[in-house]
Amino acid sequence: MKYSVYLLFVISFIVSQNVTGQSTESIVPLPNKAQLAWQQAELVTVFHYDLHVFDGEQYNQRKNRITPIANHNIFNPEKLDTDQWIRAAKDMGAKIAILTATHETGFALYQSEVNPYSMKAVNFKEGKGDIVRDFVASCRKYGIQPGIYIGIRWNSFYGIHDFKVQGNSEFSKNRQQHYNRMCEGMVEELTSNYGDLAIIWFDGGAHGPEQGGPDVLSIIERNQPGAIFYHNLDRSDIRWGGSESGTVPYPCWGTYNQPSWFANRGDDVGFKPIKHGFPEGKYYMPAMSDAPLRGYNGRHEWFWEPGDEAHIFPLEHLMEMYYKSVGRNSTLIMGLTPNPDGLMPEPDVQRLREWGKEIKRRFNEPLANTNGTGKKLTMSFKKPKEINHFIIKEDISKGERVRAFIVEAQTERGWEILFEGSVIGHKFIHSFDRLEVSKIRLKVKESAGVPQIESFEVFNINN
Repeated sequence: MKYSVYLLFVISFIVSQNVTGQSTESIVPLPNKAQLAWQQAELVTVFHYDLHVFDGEQYNQRKNRITPIANHNIFNPEKLDTDQWIRAAKDMGAKIAILTATHETGFALYQSEVNPYSMKAVNFKEGKGDIVRDFVASCRKYGIQPGIYIGIRWNSFYGIHDFKVQGNSEFSKNRQQHYNRMCEGMVEELTSNYGDLAIIWFDGGAHGPEQGGPDVLSIIERNQPGAIFYHNLDRSDIRWGGSESGTVPYPCWGTYNQPSWFANRGDDVGFKPIKHGFPEGKYYMPAMSDAPLRGYNGRHEWFWEPGDEAHIFPLEHLMEMYYKSVGRNSTLIMGLTPNPDGLMPEPDVQRLREWGKEIKRRFNEPLANTNGTGKKLTMSFKKPKEINHFIIKEDISKGERVRAFIVEAQTERGWEILFEGSVIGHKFIHSFDRLEVSKIRLKVKESAGVPQIESFEVFNINN
């Protein structure tokens, strides 16, 4: 009897171990399916479209948050072609595309039953247009995952500022309740009428009932359980990277110390917590980097402006963003804006196409690659090769395990250190002066569990 009990214990212990000898109970936080898809996407677009694209004036965020649009029938994109939008995103290399279904004017780009300030109210297509419907259909046509951005923190039409109706009168309280119910109704519509979504993005957050706002999280959890939720004070599946420069600093960990960064941004320390994350954080919450395509040379345009083509980022700046976002364990969101005709401007389309081609040119064909588990990986060459880049990827489906690592190359002078760092995460890119090497090796100095290296690649890139 004692032998049988002992044998049962041994069998149970063996079953509880995986092939690397680690317990199947997670030793580090793991991404859910949506978070994994988010990081694997690497490049995302967010399309900003709203009434003020049509007013012929420069967008002024402070003014637009408090000033209603005089005439909503200026909205008239006569050449509207969401297929063209998504082709531009695909040329860039994006895997996810997001649309501003509502922004700070409060105008909704779809057929809403609860918000009268929507596509039903305009003369365009006799009030029957639905840009969200068209956008989602175009995404699915071209193999892009659709997402929806919902702006409820500001609404100039309803007089909402920082989530709230101004004043403390009974009228104000009643109007706040009405606005909260309308927001819940819009979220219900947007999350139940357009199929599965990759992300629902509440810009500036989405205060819940505890803060006097609408209960949107429960609707998301019911209607879109497989989507990224971004974000409120209780939950955030990804975090803002601390700037709108399209970059994050190094190191940038994919884990955080609480379930929402929104309650711990680190405003007084330059957003350090959200920029860097926490290597021992208990919650998987990767950083995103965001920037508008028209953000060059002193401008920062999320919305189309007349005569603004000079502020499209040059290709070399976009590549620098890529290295300092995707190459630092962050997903890069590029802000795009169609023009009043309903088309992506041709200079923007061309720049996105150039960018996508350049990323492929540099990184589609490594000189050599390897992968594996454990603390050391080495690549040897029969003849010395010139290299100037390497890329390392962890298998983040098993979590971020590497805590410290070093990459060395064997040259005619012996072993030389190319880089010594901490986080690898989904992807780490490092460039250096061209070097002739006979071997290159990755050594993990510290890790939480056995390192799981999905790939280790080297390149010789002519920039």
